[in-house]
Amino acid sequence: MGNFRFDKCGDIEGLYLIQPEVRGDARGYFMESYNYQDFQKAGLDMVFVQDNQSNSSKGVLRGLHFQKEHTQGKLVRVLKGEVFDVVVDIRRGSKTFGKWHGVILSAEKKNMFYVPEGFAHGFYVLSDTAEFFYKCTDFYDPSSEAGIPWDDKAIGIHWPIPEGEVPLLAEKDKKYPPFSEDTALDF
Repeated sequence: MGNFRFDKCGDIEGLYLIQPEVRGDARGYFMESYNYQDFQKAGLDMVFVQDNQSNSSKGVLRGLHFQKEHTQGKLVRVLKGEVFDVVVDIRRGSKTFGKWHGVILSAEKKNMFYVPEGFAHGFYVLSDTAEFFYKCTDFYDPSSEAGIPWDDKAIGIHWPIPEGEVPLLAEKDKKYPPFSEDTALDF
């Protein structure tokens, strides 16, 4: 489809792993990182209103975050390095409620992951550093911020964290309540 390949991810509805067409020669490469028409043809007819970028070192785990109001769909990718990117379905009534899906995103692969509204999101840095970029369908609202513990037993995410190592977390990420029906968002 145009300059992108859109692959549905596992059995969780709405998730897409996206591979752009990369054209390279002796000078380097060129690629489109987003094209509204191509995404619309693939059934992804969203409008992005905010772009975010972070830089993190190896062993950093950011997440699992979501907003209770002003929920955000996200198109995420890595500009430098490599991460294990994870989402958890928190859509009330979804047949995959509480299920997670993870993908490796890297600057080398130039792959992207589309996560629709209704998911908690986080990532773990695998490389020495990682620059992470994401486009959002709604604005960040600090009063609506929420999260799930990264190691919540009810979800059981298989993070690629080396045995004996503890990920580096933000203080807020250490204090989220356990996953439950109360976590659900209405969609």
